[in-house]
Amino acid sequence: MPQISVKQLFEDTADKLNLNWLAGTNGGDRLLTSETVQKPTLALIGHLNFVHPNRVQVLGCAEMDYLRKLDEPAVSQAVANLFSTELAAIIVANNEQVPPVLIDASNRTGTPLFTSPQPSPELMNILSYHLTQVLADFTSLHGVFLEVLGMGVLLTGDSAIGKSELALELVTRGHRLIADDVVDIYKVAPDTLEGRCPTVLQDFLEVRGLGILDIRALFGETAIKSKKFLRLIVHLERMSQLDPKDIDRLQINATAENIIGVDIPKVRIPVAAGRNLAVLVEVAVRNHILHLRGIDSTEQFVARHSRYMMEDSGH
Repeated sequence: MPQISVKQLFEDTADKLNLNWLAGTNGGDRLLTSETVQKPTLALIGHLNFVHPNRVQVLGCAEMDYLRKLDEPAVSQAVANLFSTELAAIIVANNEQVPPVLIDASNRTGTPLFTSPQPSPELMNILSYHLTQVLADFTSLHGVFLEVLGMGVLLTGDSAIGKSELALELVTRGHRLIADDVVDIYKVAPDTLEGRCPTVLQDFLEVRGLGILDIRALFGETAIKSKKFLRLIVHLERMSQLDPKDIDRLQINATAENIIGVDIPKVRIPVAAGRNLAVLVEVAVRNHILHLRGIDSTEQFVARHSRYMMEDSGH
């Protein structure tokens, strides 16, 4: 299960949120998991006894106003209730003054306590987005991931079938490389997958006969992209290994591949000598874009064929 420590979360977002680590400095190793982002970050509105365990708890103006209205024993009890569950961290937003009892409890329990000048709604939005990105379910796939005509396309197929060579030709045609060989796929929304390049492979493409190529150095910054939503899979198959009866010439039966619970449209392209695969991939992407717009060339062809057949039979 993906996870991140509170210390890492602080380092990732400190500059953007102007975070100050006020107390609980020995709790940086506390872990946040994907469970963290399944419920709203702000778990208490007016009452400090309703919080979710293992959460980043944001205290804004409403919560601090609520605390200020309580007498000293009631404040102590409210703070005790807050720390009675397994909080990962607490952030006091809006530059609110932090009561000493909150600092003491944070140090005593080893719960990181941050402060920020950011308004609590903005802070929560940034935190939620960041946690969604880093804690998303993920898997790693073998293939080459590119941006073709603005769309994330994953090239798959057997080893040595020519995926990297095809990717190189697509890059020379103005498209962008994201990842070669290994692609990390993250589920960033219920129906959305995002492909990213492992850091160690960033910018590099391996082509047999040429070795490791630095695509950024060879073709410039515009030839590289760090991540993209996965929208289409193009699977390369050797023509010699295909039974002609298995080839769907009209592509009537659309196929898809399920990745982390999301169905991604899949196109199969037979590979044979003389076929311009780069053009075929570009056309496959253009055709997929038409499908997304509700235009199906096969359906139009079949409908026209049926219409002519009916007209001929009427003569």
